[in-house]
Amino acid sequence: MKIFVTGVPGVGKTTLVLKIAEDLRKSGFRIGGMVTQEVREQGKRVGFKIRALDTNEEGTLAWVGEGYPRVGKYFVNVEDLDKIGVSAIRRAIRNADVIIIDEIGAMEFKSKEFAKVIEEALRSEKPLLATLHRRWVHRFKNKGKLYVLTEENREKIREEISHELLKALSP
Repeated sequence: MKIFVTGVPGVGKTTLVLKIAEDLRKSGFRIGGMVTQEVREQGKRVGFKIRALDTNEEGTLAWVGEGYPRVGKYFVNVEDLDKIGVSAIRRAIRNADVIIIDEIGAMEFKSKEFAKVIEEALRSEKPLLATLHRRWVHRFKNKGKLYVLTEENREKIREEISHELLKALSP
């Protein structure tokens, strides 16, 4: 089972994934993978951090500034993405009950290793819950079930996805 969630920036995709991960953990399942979260200074987004769900190791995914590779105004830190994010996804493929990838988008695809590990996760028999940048939906919409998150449907979608994953994980 492969589940993808998309929506406009700030609608709550990462929050949704973290809540579902917590629901699954409470049911005794091992969760692995990575999440990305905004970094704000004085109310302005200045970058993104990356965190491994199994070890809580954190790094910097991207920040406003000079450097290469770039996505818009952000410099992408491929080293931390590979060291923390890609490694966390590979561990999840090996050891977790559910693989979580937040987010799949242009920044993440600056890493060749990230592109490879996405294919590995898609080939895996394990359930995958991933968030998609809205411009990347076309690449993944035929690879699993797609949910479009809105402020109005957040709770309903959380319940649906949690239910689907629990059903898939039950013997």
